[in-house]
Order: sequence, then C-alpha cells, then structure tokens
Amino acid sequence: MSENNFQEIWKESLNQLRAQYKQENRENEFNLWFNLEYVKDEQNTITAAVASDFMRESMVKRGNIEIIKNKIKEICGAEIEINFQIKNSSVMNEKKSSENENNSAESKKIKSDENFSAEKIEIAENEKSEFFRHPDLDEKFMFETFVPGDNNMYAYQASMAAAKNPGAMYSPILLYGGSGLGKTHLMESIGNFIYNEKRGKIKLSYLSAESLLNEFTHSLSTKTTQKFKNKYRNLDVFLLDDIHFLQGKDALQEEVFYIFDALNQKHSQMVFTCDRPISELKGITERLRTRFSNGIRIDMQPPNYETRKAILLKKMSLMNKNISDEIIDFIAANIESNVRDLEGAFKKVVGYEEFMIGTGKKITLEITKQLLQEQINSNFNGNISIEAIQKVVADYYNISFSDIKGKKQTKKIVFPRHVAIYIAREITENSFTEIGSEFGGKDHSTMMTSYKKIDNLIKTDATLNNAIKSMIKEIKSKKF
Repeated sequence: MSENNFQEIWKESLNQLRAQYKQENRENEFNLWFNLEYVKDEQNTITAAVASDFMRESMVKRGNIEIIKNKIKEICGAEIEINFQIKNSSVMNEKKSSENENNSAESKKIKSDENFSAEKIEIAENEKSEFFRHPDLDEKFMFETFVPGDNNMYAYQASMAAAKNPGAMYSPILLYGGSGLGKTHLMESIGNFIYNEKRGKIKLSYLSAESLLNEFTHSLSTKTTQKFKNKYRNLDVFLLDDIHFLQGKDALQEEVFYIFDALNQKHSQMVFTCDRPISELKGITERLRTRFSNGIRIDMQPPNYETRKAILLKKMSLMNKNISDEIIDFIAANIESNVRDLEGAFKKVVGYEEFMIGTGKKITLEITKQLLQEQINSNFNGNISIEAIQKVVADYYNISFSDIKGKKQTKKIVFPRHVAIYIAREITENSFTEIGSEFGGKDHSTMMTSYKKIDNLIKTDATLNNAIKSMIKEIKSKKF
C-alpha cells in the first residue's frame, strides 16, 4: 500500500481502544501504555513513534502492540506489522522537517505535548546558554535527573505534559504517596521547566502548606490579608507541597479554596502533593476535598529493582563516580523503601570510597554490607508485607492466620485483627484502602475505625502498647 493509506484506520483503531478502556475506567492505563504516534505506512507495515526504548519494550511485553494489530485487522481485515521509531530520530525529524519547511525558526521551539508523550524535553538552542532559575526552586530537581520506571511512569509523563502545556488538561495534578518517592522532585521539575520556558516572566509560587499557613497568619496579624490574596490568587503556577498539613486548619482551608477557584478560572497550572489519598485526610472541608479530587490524582509507588538500579547508575554518572556493578546491585536489591533512602545509601558508599583514596584500597562488597547494615535494617519497613504482620499478630494472640484475615466477628478474633490493622498502617506505606484489601476486601473507613480504636487504647493501656512494640520488633527482625 502507498504511504498514509493506513493512517485513518490507525486513528480509528486507537479511538475505539481508548473508548473501550475509558468504559472500563482504565483511561490512565491507555494514555500510558498505548502512547504511540503514527509516522507512515508502506507494504502492510506501519511505522509508529514511541518515546523511548523502555516504552517500546514495555508495550510489547504487555501485549499492547498485539491488541492494536488485532483491532486494525478487525476494522479492515488486513494483517499489519508495526515498526518502531524513537521520537526525535531521523524518520521523525524528516516528517517534522517536511511539515515545517517554511517555518524552520519556529520548529526550534519546544512544542506542547498534546499526545501525552514522554519525548526528551529540550530547551530551544538559542536559549540554552542561560537557565532562568526561580529563587524558591531547587535547580537539581529537573526532568533530566528524574529516573522514570514502571512505578512512576504515569506521574512522570503527566508532569511533563503539564510543564509543556501549563494550565491545560493536566491541571490540577495531585501527587500522593509516602516520603521520598519523588513527589517534590516532579513538582519542582514542573516549576523549573515552566519558569525557564517563560524566561522568568510568570508569577510562580512554590511552598509547603506549613509555610503558607505561616504567611497567612502573618498577614492576619499585620492586617495585610488583601496583599496575601492578591499574591496567590493571581499566580500563573501554584505548587503547594504537603497539603495534608491543611487538616484542621479551617481558616487556611477557606483561603486555599478561594485561591484554587481563582487560579482555576484563569487556567493557571496547579500541582499539589500529599502523603496519602485525599479520601484518607481528616478535617478537610468537603468543598476543598472535591477541588483536590477533580484533577489528575497519581499514586506514587516505591521503585522496583530495575528502577532502583537505574537511579543509582544515573546518580553515579552525575557524580562522576565509578562504583562496581556488584555494589550497585547490592544497594538496589536491599534498599527498597524509597528513593531518598536509596540515594542516602549510595552517598554513604561514595563518601567511604573517597575516604579510602590514598590508602591504596578499594571499597568492596563486604565493606558495603557493613556500612549499610544499620540502614538496611532500619529501612526494612518498605519490604514488610501485610501478610507478615498478620502472621506475627495471629501467633501472638494464638489464633489462626485465616481467622485474622477473615470475617468472623468474635471478640477473640476482632481485637487481634484491629491490632494487625494498626501495625500495618504504622510500619508500612500502604493506604487504608490497600490494607483493607488484605483483610477480606474491607473498605478504607472500616480500616480507619479499627486503627483509631487501637490508637486510642495504647494511650492509656501500657500493657497493650508494650505488646504492640514487641510484635513490631519481631516483624522487623524476620524476613518472610
């Protein structure tokens, strides 16, 4: 077939698949794992552009390419093959060149990514010499220094899309999850990219909810509330960290509500971070909860082994260090909790290596194990499963593992179940919803009630408090 004969069939195939995934409430999954762009076709072969080799391999492994091929065959009856081209490669450049041959200067600019692509972000050549840095943002937090993996690819792509087309369909964004998972890195990357793109000619604010409270309180005491309102209700980009701090702060919540509405009306870019899902926040007004929930909500998860290793290799490159593969593998395999702990372990090894310079010795795997022994033990929480907790608690109270997971409501079983739920919430990064799925599929409100019962009891019951500490110690000492 001649070039472009399959283009409309390609579009229709993806449109039908998108509709199918949307109906199944899996639209985010479609956006991430069907992220291909038609380039050309010839002789029953379509060439499609993907963001990276990683994305191409992931799509193939997940069977998504076969899904597209089957959909095309269903529509037109033709068997087709799909070739891949990495974006910004020669084929894509030729395509862009032909489309923009009369507008070469414009083609040098960074274009907004309407297809939610993960192509490499580049600043226009004539602007690379000077980086416009906002005083409140850390210039180390850039998209180029963030390592995306299966656990955070959607967060990475959504953040890039927001940065490249601020205030459009990717606003507001809420990034939530445990400490050290990259929420702040992505938030500041958005801010750094937009501020630099606009050459500093925008109103941008990045701060924590606690800092916002302090500023708000100061405006009340100095009778400068109008100045406060004018500052935040006229922003182009609003980056607010740790919104869980807003819990119980009614006056500040009211002001954030009006800030949100004012910025939403003027199509400003908003990004928020939180340490848990919005549904689990206490003391938040319903109207503000609704505002936070109406945008794109992304659950940040701990990185898997492959991503952890990629992060370490990236860090090693940035620091211009040369650590052996076996040491890198050891750190990646044993520091599982979050990126912050992972980088902390790496810096500790690098620091020791620098100390060894001049002694004629090199850091070894055995030395690394000794250096990180305490950190590995203290960070083992990230590797604790709910099942491990259930087993220890069941043994402690002399009941069966199946009973603690089940639905029996006898006092002998219900109380240990509450204890297990409390411990799970205290020493893991799992949300109440995730914990509930391990206790017979109970909802998050039931888990919260169980947690509160034990939380209140241990304040007055020293025996129970000591028992829970003993169980936690046992859980952490075991590798299930």
